[in-house]
Amino acid sequence: HLQEGEEIIVAPLPMYHIFAFMLCILVGVDFGARLILIPDPRNQKQFCSSLKGIKFTFFAGLNTLFNALCRNEDFRMLDFSQLHLTVSGGMALMKDTADQWEKVTGCKIVEGYGLTETSPVVAINPPAAPRLGTVGLPVPGTQCRLVDGEGNQVPKGDAGELWVRGPQVMKAYWNKPEETAQILTEQGFLKTGDVARFDEDGFISIVDRIKDMILVSGFNVYPNEVEDEISKHPDILECAAVGIPDQEAGEVVKLFVVSSNPALTEKDVRAFARNN
Repeated sequence: HLQEGEEIIVAPLPMYHIFAFMLCILVGVDFGARLILIPDPRNQKQFCSSLKGIKFTFFAGLNTLFNALCRNEDFRMLDFSQLHLTVSGGMALMKDTADQWEKVTGCKIVEGYGLTETSPVVAINPPAAPRLGTVGLPVPGTQCRLVDGEGNQVPKGDAGELWVRGPQVMKAYWNKPEETAQILTEQGFLKTGDVARFDEDGFISIVDRIKDMILVSGFNVYPNEVEDEISKHPDILECAAVGIPDQEAGEVVKLFVVSSNPALTEKDVRAFARNN
C-alpha cells in the first residue's frame, strides 16, 4: 500500500512513544518517506501552517487530535488530495470522530491496537476495508485469546481479557522478574489488561481496560461505550466517564463533558444519554 520513496508522513505524536517511533520513524525510514515532524500539535495554528502547500499522503494520530483538527478551519482548508492512509492508535477511536475525519479529508481512519510490550502492534484494520468500531485483525504470526478471571477461554461471542502471543511480545520487563511473572504466562501469552470481543470474521473490538470498568449494582459499565454514545451529541466535543463510590450502587457513572455550546445543560446531556 505504501510506495517507496513517495510517501509524505505527518508525524504529530511524540517520538518517545512507541506508536509514533515505530509507525513514523521506523516505517518512514524503511520506505524512504519524507517526515513532517510537528513539535507541538497543541499549537494548531503552527500545525496547519507547517502543512500548507504539502500534499501529504500518510497521517498518524489519535482520537483527540483528529477531533480537534476537524473543527479547525485552517486545517479544513489544507490539500488532502494525496492522503490515502490515516492510522489511529493510543486510545479508543470514537465513531463520530472517524466520520468527521472522513468527511473533512476524504480518507477513512485505519484503527490499530497494541501496547509498548508488543512492540507495539497486535492488530490493525486492512487499509483497503477498515471496519469501524474494531481494531482489525491480528498481525501475522500473532495468536490472540479471550479469557475469564480464572484464565479459562470464554465462550464464542463473549468478552474477556485479551491475551497475546507472538514474535513482537517482549521477553521481560528489564530487571523486574516479579512484574514479568504477573503479566507473562508460562506459555508466553501477554496479559494485556484489556477487555475485548471477536466478531464472526475474527476482527477484534476493544471494550475497555479492566481497571477502568465501573461496577454499578453488579452490572459492568465500560467507559469507552458510554463515551462513544455521548460524543455523538452535536454540542459535545469530548467527554470522559469515570466511576465514583456510591453507598447504594457501589459505584455510579460520573461524566465530564467539553461542550461547544455554552447553553448545553446537564439535563440536556442526561436526556440524550437516556434516549441512546
